[in-house]
Amino acid sequence: MQKILVVIDMQNDFINGSLGTVEAQGIVKNVVEKIRSYQGCKVFATRDTHGSDYLETLEGKHLPVSHCIKGTKGWEIQQEVADALLEVGAEVIDKGTFGSNALADQLYEAAGSEESEIELVGLCTDICVISNGLLIKAKLPQVPVKVDPDCCAGVTKESHEAALLTMKMCQIDFS
Repeated sequence: MQKILVVIDMQNDFINGSLGTVEAQGIVKNVVEKIRSYQGCKVFATRDTHGSDYLETLEGKHLPVSHCIKGTKGWEIQQEVADALLEVGAEVIDKGTFGSNALADQLYEAAGSEESEIELVGLCTDICVISNGLLIKAKLPQVPVKVDPDCCAGVTKESHEAALLTMKMCQIDFS
């Protein structure tokens, strides 16, 4: 069975930057270990990517905190995570919103006709992880999709738990 790992938005702004949390900081080591365990497998990573006009966008009006502005330190993947991704030859996909159709398409191609399993980790459980999980599950309904709760963090502990429950109800299992 082919195993595929998807690392969602492990960027500085979500860890210790403008939208950083203690919970996000707490999963970095777990995520690095998880990435390294996928040596020899397909690994994808996403990078939330906004322009300098972010606050003028619909998302920016709902979340008026500049973050992940392309080319800034906050947009970059956290260094330990970036190093691990480089070690395994991960493909990085920039995305301008919560979920990425491009990622779902790439996973569709990567899964091909081979029996596959996809695992999700990253930030934030209750926004981008769940959005991508549901897109992937819709695109690949016969492929097992899992999420590792110990390698994810939400905006709050409560919203993290709610997102995990929602994913479970949509046949995304825990690893």
